[in-house]
Amino acid sequence: MLKRYRYTLLAVLHDLLIAALAWFGAYQLRFNFDLPPSYQSEMWRILVWIVPLQSVLFWNMGLYRGIWRYASVADLRRIFMAVLLAATLIPLVLWMFRITAVVPRSVLIIDPILLLLAMAGDRLLYRLWKEQGLFGVIHLQGSPVIVLGAGEAAVGLSKELRRSREWHQVGFLDDDTDKQGRALNGIKVLGKLESLPYWAGRFGVTQVIVAMPSATHQVRKHAIELANLNGIKVLTVPSFDDLLSGKIAISQLRAVELDDLLGRDPVQLDDAGLLGQLSNKIVLVTGAGGSIGSELCRQIARFSPKRLVLFESSEFALYNIEQELNLNFPQLDVLYLAGDVRDDVRLQQVFGEFKPTVVFHAAAYKHVPLMERHNAWQAVRNNVFGTWHVASCAQRHGAEKFVLISTDKAVNPTNVMGATKRLAEIICQGLQTPDSTRFVIVRFGNVLGSNGSVIPKFREQIAKGGPITVTHPEITRYFMSIPEASQLVMQAGYMGKGGEIFVLDMGDPVKIVDLAKDLIRLSGLSEDDIKIEFTGLRPGEKLYEELLSDTEHTLTTPHPKLRIAQARVVSPDEFQSLLIWVSSEITVSDEDVRRRLLEWVPEYTPDSPR
Repeated sequence: MLKRYRYTLLAVLHDLLIAALAWFGAYQLRFNFDLPPSYQSEMWRILVWIVPLQSVLFWNMGLYRGIWRYASVADLRRIFMAVLLAATLIPLVLWMFRITAVVPRSVLIIDPILLLLAMAGDRLLYRLWKEQGLFGVIHLQGSPVIVLGAGEAAVGLSKELRRSREWHQVGFLDDDTDKQGRALNGIKVLGKLESLPYWAGRFGVTQVIVAMPSATHQVRKHAIELANLNGIKVLTVPSFDDLLSGKIAISQLRAVELDDLLGRDPVQLDDAGLLGQLSNKIVLVTGAGGSIGSELCRQIARFSPKRLVLFESSEFALYNIEQELNLNFPQLDVLYLAGDVRDDVRLQQVFGEFKPTVVFHAAAYKHVPLMERHNAWQAVRNNVFGTWHVASCAQRHGAEKFVLISTDKAVNPTNVMGATKRLAEIICQGLQTPDSTRFVIVRFGNVLGSNGSVIPKFREQIAKGGPITVTHPEITRYFMSIPEASQLVMQAGYMGKGGEIFVLDMGDPVKIVDLAKDLIRLSGLSEDDIKIEFTGLRPGEKLYEELLSDTEHTLTTPHPKLRIAQARVVSPDEFQSLLIWVSSEITVSDEDVRRRLLEWVPEYTPDSPR
């Protein structure tokens, strides 16, 4: 605090001295540096009025709130307005206080010009000096770096790089022909992105920074792959959502992740609609400690619900999300409840006491091979019976919306997990009635970095020196980021009128072997360093996933990344028979589970990888 006051005092004293020198200089220029004695005495007599007047105006106009090192156009504008106002008031003050003195009119014009030039110029020179750019000299400390992109984010980053001792920027690369050859912040746009190998070799560049957050994903991906192919380390600025503050900082730079290669353009949310659905409402999330459940909690928290209720069977997962939300959303009313979705007594207590308005049901067993052997009946109990309990409680206690998180593995399933999720969809559709809770189902594929996904497994294998194990060279999957999936779940939940199955736009399927190769390159290694081995398809595993079954088609929605699947609906008698089966307390063998699943899900083809 004392340091701040010291700098403010120095700035005030500087401007007082400049004001006096400008007044003196104006007289000297007026009389061609041959000031008559009579005017000299008048000059000093009026000076004692002029400088205090100007200093008061400068203080009230906010000239001392900023920091000289970060002097900007806004600061120069304030200086201009303050000097202009002072120039206007000086004659008025002299007249009001009847100060009898002859002040040449040219002095009243020259003084504000000198004052403006000196005050603005000193601040600009100070900033240039602090940024090590005085006299146009670019500092050569640190590693040479090229910035890919020449938009606003790149220009903002360039300003930060000038202050860095870790890097020195040697140029920009951008495909916009209007920018090529021009200079931004004194640094040249060298050429197109494709010219990266040439410029990297010329300047000895070993790392580049991708600064194109507003560009399409395809453009960013191309830039990253171009650098990877030439053995250049890639950093990137934060995502578009992280740049809403409008400031790029060196500390925000990060290494390129798999999300940057596989991610898509930002999701456009109906914030007004979601605010109406979630704000000041009680929202419950089951499976709140899992990958999707925890991200849903983070996204929902942004819309200020009246209360956020987290329901989770894993104590450790519940503890982790509790620590995070308490830190990031300290003002939010959050309840952390341990419980199992199969425990009807616990669910009745929770719904009866807290009466959630909106329910997001993310709790499920999702790991295909684990559910295929020795756990098939538990998959039915958790994924189907548990869904029925939660959905029934929501309906009984008057919840407005119930959103089921489903999966692309429910489409033409070849495994128990996928078939049970298809039954969970049927449960929600069967419970839908015109004037009760609106049940909405959201179906999507794999999410990057989720618990049990291949990404953490591959990273662990790379850390151990390999090999990376892939089940089949042709196996493909749809991928999206956890935040994108969660945002689209919320958007679908808002749009749903009841009974729909929303299908997310998953983009193009990705070969798992290509995913492994990308991770190897992003780790700074090659396929010579980390081998890839093929182990064969696991029980219940498909070669590729589908978002629609052979008998389904989709309808468009107002949102470009959401479609509605027209799925088969079971009859009331079939629905009641299904409920009786999943409610059974008798342990059922894996073979019996598969046999009964075939009755409810005709498109289920066990042990027939597709």
